[in-house]
Amino acid sequence: MHEWIKEFPAAITVCDLNGIITEMNDKAISTFAKDGGAGLIGKNLYDYHPAHCNEIIRKMIATGEPHTYTIEKQGVKKLIYQQPWFMDGKVAGVVEMSFIIPPDMPHYVRS
Repeated sequence: MHEWIKEFPAAITVCDLNGIITEMNDKAISTFAKDGGAGLIGKNLYDYHPAHCNEIIRKMIATGEPHTYTIEKQGVKKLIYQQPWFMDGKVAGVVEMSFIIPPDMPHYVRS
């Protein structure tokens, strides 16, 4: 893992083509502590998601297209950005980044 990722203030989780979690930064480890934290590395993320979410992950791997959405849990709003990563031009897995965003975050339209 690159050093800048370790303490980056967004949860970053990486999986391979089979859904095996290969990397997690400190924020991801703490975010998913109740599910096993660092112990999730080497586990299959499909085992921790409902069927409809697994279909989205499979679609990202098949198409190479990202999936982005916002959620709110316990009053904390987050932006979830999931993006396939590539090796030699082919999808090699998925990276998920989860950013805490302020509830009143401004939105700008620029030309």
